[in-house]
Amino acid sequence: MLPQKWLKAASQRLNGKILRTPLTHDAERGLYIKWENKQKTGSFKVRGALNRALILEDWEREMGLVTASAGNHGQGVALAGQMIDAKVRVFVSEDAPAVKIEAMRALGAKIELIKGGYHNAEEAGLAYAKRNDAVWLSPYNDGHVIAGQGTIASEILEEAPETAEMTWIVPLSGGGLLSGIGAVLGTQAQNADAEASRSTVIGVQVESAAFMHALFYKGNQAGVPDLPTLADGLAGAVEEKSITIPLIKKYVDEVILVSEDEVAQAIAFAWHEYGEKIEGAGAVGLAAVLSKKVPQKPSVIVISGGNIQPEVHAEILGRYEA
Repeated sequence: MLPQKWLKAASQRLNGKILRTPLTHDAERGLYIKWENKQKTGSFKVRGALNRALILEDWEREMGLVTASAGNHGQGVALAGQMIDAKVRVFVSEDAPAVKIEAMRALGAKIELIKGGYHNAEEAGLAYAKRNDAVWLSPYNDGHVIAGQGTIASEILEEAPETAEMTWIVPLSGGGLLSGIGAVLGTQAQNADAEASRSTVIGVQVESAAFMHALFYKGNQAGVPDLPTLADGLAGAVEEKSITIPLIKKYVDEVILVSEDEVAQAIAFAWHEYGEKIEGAGAVGLAAVLSKKVPQKPSVIVISGGNIQPEVHAEILGRYEA
């Protein structure tokens, strides 16, 4: 469903243009942790955005790039725009963290603040791109964006081949990251010895915005509430007929939910235990492990980003001491 050549091409295309983020091994807990909070722009999102931007035609670059974002994807697109000399316009919920809005502006993006949540920003961005014949660069509903996100799995497997048979725990919203990682792992299993056991792939969402959870188990997202959440990067409904929906059903074994309190505890734990500042969206996989919502066995956790509002981070650390 996602061509293997796209996955391979993404790794080649991004080589030297993004950072190879650290993979650490917490032997005591049986965890391999991929720290995408140390990626350029502080999030994995630059992988997919840049992979897509680098294959645009010259005339597409001249039309400019338009996207919607909770903040991290917009930073990735803005950086990509700098690299390919294209103007970038990002539609953002007015409730998005100020630290992310300012970071997008600092990278040269034109920001359009929209009332309501992420889904409202996405609708406004899609409409603008259509009216103005601009290039729409989806955060997740795009095969080349998905392939770019999948380079995380390729890096992990290259550095630690033993993880191919472990449980992979990945943040989930629109599904670009989870689809990309699932596709790489699926390709790995397909190419491996038939007797080799494959990995287990688990997506993690917050209870406050369980849209893909509903699509995975019920086939629709009708009536799912979109509530305020520490994991602002995971908020918002999924675009109708997104290609990530069938990809996740194909490659993912389970989707689980974590609470706001569990996310906050994971943010504090990452700081006290590992000395890492991570955001709510990046903390959900760790939250699933700490709350024992996933089996206690060797696992890979993707920490997807670290762009948290400073005062929010300080409040959480004060609430949960070491």
